[in-house]
Amino acid sequence: MRIYCVGGAVRDSLLGLPVSDHDYVVVGATPQQMLQAGYLQVGKDFPVFLHPHTHDEYALARTERKTAPGYKGFQVYAAPDVTLEEDLARRDLTINAIARDQDGQIIDPWGGQRDLQARILRHVSQAFSEDPVRILRLARFAARFTDFEVAPETMGLMQQMVAHGEVDALVAERVWQEVARGLQEARPSRMLQILRACGAWARLAPELEACWRAPAQYGRTLTRLDHAPPQLALRFALLLHELGQDEAALRTLCARWKTPTECQDLALLYLRHASQLRAGAALNAAQSVALLQACDAWRRPERFDCLLQVLAADWPEQDNSALCAQWQARLHAASAIDSGAVAQRVREQGGDPAQIGHAIHAARVAALAAL
Repeated sequence: MRIYCVGGAVRDSLLGLPVSDHDYVVVGATPQQMLQAGYLQVGKDFPVFLHPHTHDEYALARTERKTAPGYKGFQVYAAPDVTLEEDLARRDLTINAIARDQDGQIIDPWGGQRDLQARILRHVSQAFSEDPVRILRLARFAARFTDFEVAPETMGLMQQMVAHGEVDALVAERVWQEVARGLQEARPSRMLQILRACGAWARLAPELEACWRAPAQYGRTLTRLDHAPPQLALRFALLLHELGQDEAALRTLCARWKTPTECQDLALLYLRHASQLRAGAALNAAQSVALLQACDAWRRPERFDCLLQVLAADWPEQDNSALCAQWQARLHAASAIDSGAVAQRVREQGGDPAQIGHAIHAARVAALAAL
């Protein structure tokens, strides 16, 4: 049994970056031997085990053979006779196909160190074309490693994969998982640029692709995303704001990707109310209360705060701090109204209980007018 550290941990250590997760390949072992050594098996499609103490993942060396479209269409062979080199050959990029043995020696049969130095994202072999998730992963890596470029032959291979319909076999969960991670990287614009260059974006998000036929609008999106705080819901709302007022397109895209509710809701709120939020002081007290009500700001003040962060990120060329502070002040003033006290007053005055809501609304409008 021989154990090697592989993948991102080796790559990041060679780049001088912090390493948080370690993955290992075990050569020359059987599942029974791993269980006897105290490892816990967790893999269903192929043998993956958790270390009894560190809980790091240890996978038996394996090879894969394509049997059907999509990322699940593989037949896996894991046995003691599979070599380290064979296991590394099935990986996506050369920079992820580097191993380190227990003595610290580097095993690099596919030139990963060379490509790290040259800042190149290059596929290991033609096996790259068998898994469409690898297109998304490469684009995400480009958003993280901002000075790396895609090898021309790898871009050509991805374009062929799109043309042959491999991207159409991607399941929603994997698309969202990779896009979401890419949106939180240092430069999400690079992910979008690469997905567009290979043709995948038009298949994954045709609604947004249609919006980006104007170069100025496309460039605006890239700039906003790169300058925005790396919060997923915030950047997703900025991305989908390019749909204008097309709520149907937003809902269609979110349904296709199975987007989490909190991301969809924030994007929908900003799509609906961005122009009013920007209007700021031009809105009177009643209009401001109506907007706060529409955003459910009384019950969800933290989401309204995130909405204001989207507003600030949407216009990085100007200082929106005063505008955001103004909205926070309005929310604070309106929230300070004691709804219970207003309701009690209506009852004491013999008013119709149906008027309580109107009385609370009027009190909030008066509080904002007093500002």
